[in-house]
Amino acid sequence: MRDLGRTMLRFASAAVIGLAVTQAAPAAEMTGAGATFPYPIYAKWAEAYKAATGTSLNYQSIGSGGGINQIEAKTVDFGASDKPLKPEDLEKNNLAQFPAIMGGVVMLVNLPGVEKGQMTLDGATIANIYLGHINKWNDAAIAKLNPGLKLPDTDIAVVYRSDGSGTTFNFTDYLSKVSAEWKDKVGEDTAVQWPVTGLGGKGNEGVSAMAARTVGAIGYVEYAYALQNNLAYTKLLNKAGKAVMPSAETFQAAAKNADWKNAAGFYLLLTDQPGDQSWPITASSFILMQKTQDKPANGKAVLDFFAWSFKNGQKMAADLDYVAFPADVVSLIEDSWKKNVKDASGKPVWTGPSS
Repeated sequence: MRDLGRTMLRFASAAVIGLAVTQAAPAAEMTGAGATFPYPIYAKWAEAYKAATGTSLNYQSIGSGGGINQIEAKTVDFGASDKPLKPEDLEKNNLAQFPAIMGGVVMLVNLPGVEKGQMTLDGATIANIYLGHINKWNDAAIAKLNPGLKLPDTDIAVVYRSDGSGTTFNFTDYLSKVSAEWKDKVGEDTAVQWPVTGLGGKGNEGVSAMAARTVGAIGYVEYAYALQNNLAYTKLLNKAGKAVMPSAETFQAAAKNADWKNAAGFYLLLTDQPGDQSWPITASSFILMQKTQDKPANGKAVLDFFAWSFKNGQKMAADLDYVAFPADVVSLIEDSWKKNVKDASGKPVWTGPSS
């Protein structure tokens, strides 16, 4: 896991695509695995942190389910999940949890002549597409939301994540909030039994690749990934009935009333929030760590990394259209580290920034 003669920054996506930086001088290395949703910003932070401190990060972007499994098995220093664990599950597995970044999930469409932001969808219509009730792009429900937009008599091809995914959890949590039928028949989780036969893709890249090569496709991916890959996505009608575009501003609007202070174990979901500007599928991504650190130096290194990123990474987050946490929430998070992440003797592994 550690090669002191050579250090490498590797961010392996679900397709095991990596970045590598090699240098002669030895440096520490952290290991993490999990959510694909925050991959772009973790990669950006890690690159900057490596340059500033010499400490590298090996993070495998394998999906939230994999991240939860690996931190429970203690095979990594931290796991990452877009599905927060409930307080009772944290306690059961002796885990600490904190939010690291906020962003959004968007709906991709592949229809010739339809560019990003030209189509509007709402939660009920998306649920009915994924339930199999709406099968054609010129269906009356879609036409009603898009007066003036020429809609073809094309079959809708449903694309979804085939791996255990926090992106799927947030997407299905949203659908459960806006569709009683969806909540009753499918529900929300990192993996669900999809009601229709569709196309499964692994990771954001798998979903986007399937959607890109399938005319008539609809799928869901993390917003920063859609931006970086110039994918066509829709507007959404929010809880206030307003058609909004995804952006850092609409994610911030959704997060405005988030009560992190009173969220036990930081368990809090940001889907379907009120407000004229709120993006309906806003989500946080979370870090999971063992409460009792077998390797305290590794635990401290992870927390140093996130402390540095919270302090220095706001602009990097904004550049990728993520939303960094405000100072008061960061203070709550750092206080939780001191209380919850300890060595075998019960001493906190992190008591404040290293520099």
